[in-house]
Amino acid sequence: MEVFPKPLKEAIQALARLPGLGEKSATRLALYLLRRPEEAQTLAQRLAALEEVKLCEECGNFAAGSRCALCEDPERDSSLLCVVEDPAALAAIESAGVFRGRYHVLHGVLSPRDGLGPQELRLPELLKRVRANGVQEVLLGLSPTAAGEATSAYIMELLSDFPVRVSRLACGLALGMEVRYADHLTLKRALLSREILK
Repeated sequence: MEVFPKPLKEAIQALARLPGLGEKSATRLALYLLRRPEEAQTLAQRLAALEEVKLCEECGNFAAGSRCALCEDPERDSSLLCVVEDPAALAAIESAGVFRGRYHVLHGVLSPRDGLGPQELRLPELLKRVRANGVQEVLLGLSPTAAGEATSAYIMELLSDFPVRVSRLACGLALGMEVRYADHLTLKRALLSREILK
């Protein structure tokens, strides 16, 4: 015997497919929304409005029109291009408030296990932008994971014939972390990326 009616059961199944939600969390959310129809209606409208969101034709970030707000900003430095994995990484870097260049979103990193090879990433668009837009420096803003490192190495190889400087985000000890608890790779990166104070 079914505990919930079919529409509620289907809503739970749909929510459970979202990342980070299991059946229990999905059930809790569905029941919450069922008890608050105004919030459910608002959520449904906001989700339907996501159809209006497109990829920026220049950088690959999310945009309401053909170009995102960052690409429309004339104050951004077009000679500096930061390559990131996805819009979430772009948002994280942008939230630091110090980067004033432009971005290029790959929408993934090389990961054969996940079926992501060079052809699935926005690499041709990256090369086109470097070639045509007077880019002087490409900052690799990719995570220091195995896939991020492989992608960075691949991009450095692609850019080897271009007259551009290639840099990467510094890696090392997190603020507040004790040196004695850091692993050897983190310490190695911290030493190699050390900052000159005087």
